[in-house]
Amino acid sequence: MLLIKSKQRDDPLNVHMYSYDRKEISMDKITLPKAPMLTSPNPVTLVCTCKPDGTTNLATVSWWTYLSFNPEMIAYAMAKTSYSGELVRNNKKVILTIPGETIKEAVMGCGMSTGRDTNKIAKLGIEMKSIEGSKIQIPAHSCLAIQCALKEFHEVGDHYLYICEVEQVFEDDKETPVFAWNGYTKIAAAQMGE
Repeated sequence: MLLIKSKQRDDPLNVHMYSYDRKEISMDKITLPKAPMLTSPNPVTLVCTCKPDGTTNLATVSWWTYLSFNPEMIAYAMAKTSYSGELVRNNKKVILTIPGETIKEAVMGCGMSTGRDTNKIAKLGIEMKSIEGSKIQIPAHSCLAIQCALKEFHEVGDHYLYICEVEQVFEDDKETPVFAWNGYTKIAAAQMGE
């Protein structure tokens, strides 16, 4: 419902009393899981974590955001059952990368299975590289890497919200970032609007 306010004519005390007329706006009621189809494209990241054997695990996540520039902080959400979430809670270290277009199929693949019993990097043929100051590796075709320390996490329904302090940020401006489209059914680059 849209509320349209109209100022009353009689206002001897200059209090500016308002009355409201109600006007209905026609909108369809939907479920929250359908909303990402309407907000497409949505940001997508590969969450890079360290497994107990020292190798890197990758998980595709679209629910992430910047929280603060001073101090530098970000947040992301993962299902409570997520193996990567378990690794972050144990190790307190994580790197969020914005993948490049070259690995868009692998990004979708990383979101389709767990790293608990699968080496996604080998299975999907993802080339990895190291960044300064971390034993966690990142995909070589990343346009952005945000290295973080876990500050805290909170239960939010069927997910955990991870709040992280940013330690370092790296960029590769030769890579074209990808986004999640159509309710997370497609990974592709976005075209800049005019």
